[in-house]
Amino acid sequence: MSDRESGDDQPQGQSKYSQGGMDVGTSDFDSGKWSGETTPQSSPSLGPATPAKPARPAAGQNQQGEQELATKMLQIQSKRFYLDVKQNRRGRFIKVAEIGADGRRSQIFLALSTAADFRDHLSSFSDFYASLGPPNPESMPEDGKLKSEMMIKENRRYYLDLKENSRGRFLRCAQVSQTITRGGPRSQIAIPAQGMIEFRDALTDLLDEFGTDDGGFKGELPEGRHMRVENKNFYFDIGQNNRGIYMRISEVLQVKSNFRTAITVPEKSWARFRDIFADYCDKMKDGSTSGATSGDKASSSGTDIGPGPK
Repeated sequence: MSDRESGDDQPQGQSKYSQGGMDVGTSDFDSGKWSGETTPQSSPSLGPATPAKPARPAAGQNQQGEQELATKMLQIQSKRFYLDVKQNRRGRFIKVAEIGADGRRSQIFLALSTAADFRDHLSSFSDFYASLGPPNPESMPEDGKLKSEMMIKENRRYYLDLKENSRGRFLRCAQVSQTITRGGPRSQIAIPAQGMIEFRDALTDLLDEFGTDDGGFKGELPEGRHMRVENKNFYFDIGQNNRGIYMRISEVLQVKSNFRTAITVPEKSWARFRDIFADYCDKMKDGSTSGATSGDKASSSGTDIGPGPK
């Protein structure tokens, strides 16, 4: 695959990335492709931070409950970069969107703490870039890489490569989820080397305003619980990851060493889980299961447990 790959082939909606308006993207990791380095056309310019409008319950937030807190726009050569500070139930993060001259978009997502690390790497890459001499095609590395670094944030890896090709030098930042199989899609952007300082300064302004704390739940998680029923042990453990808080319920058979099965219940579903258990407890206590129709039985065997038809 050549260094000049195409960007995201999805049609561009009516968003601020095209004609202005609401951003319809989510914080999920969209699979983007790098749009490549472009020929220098103009000097980088930095736009001022623009506070986002306060979110309203119906219109100001998308279906994932995201709220945009601030945004910056950078024009670097023929590319536009949007740095959006967003917030959802899991905390705050920055979405970086790259819009090529042809309108194609690539994007990556950075937790605020990761954005702080990225800012520091940008300083290091900028210093290295400044120490380089003029490009020399005869001494160009075979893979084009001049300097590389890697960042790790929970189940995400970020590969930073300062590269050189016939069109110039640029910093490629690729984001890969470790939950994706090897060779799976990745999201990546390419920043022209001349714009790394401006990009770092824009990122610094946002971090100065919003800090480097990712947010989310910061309290102490409840301790795990355990119960024994006949030859089984049940363990209830509370954990937290980048997706939020969850409960892992494990069943361990004493007659079979190391035999364990487990389910994971997101915190937002606990109340519904409780209500379903309570409903069955009440029915069994009353000695009546007539309320459980065939619809209840069918839904209880699936992944979406809901009430049966009335």
